[in-house]
Amino acid sequence: VQLQASGGGLVQVGGSLRLSCAASGRTFSNGVMAWFRQAPGKERESVAHFRLSRGDSSVANSMKGRFTISKNAAKTTVYLQMNSLKPEDTAVYYCAARTSDLITGLLRDPRRYDYWGQGTLVTVSS
Repeated sequence: VQLQASGGGLVQVGGSLRLSCAASGRTFSNGVMAWFRQAPGKERESVAHFRLSRGDSSVANSMKGRFTISKNAAKTTVYLQMNSLKPEDTAVYYCAARTSDLITGLLRDPRRYDYWGQGTLVTVSS
């Protein structure tokens, strides 16, 4: 099983990036795919998740209006569109997945995920 994250890079304040997370080796169509991020010296925090079996998604309150999570039709890839980026968005962004669904509140906990990608670095420069 592999989660391949891509799309990170260096961007200026106010810019945009689109991250992709492609799953291979097994299907998560009945489960959840998510994005987390971790800045230096900080804990890993939830960014967004997509409940693939239900077709609904959620973005962390602090990022609503700027970040959007979406998926492809095959439910094998999730995307994170990040707009109006700020220096505090600088972090390593990780995709994660689990094979079964959970209530939204629990899906913000990284311990609920069994599979993780390698992370992609997003740096927002001022």
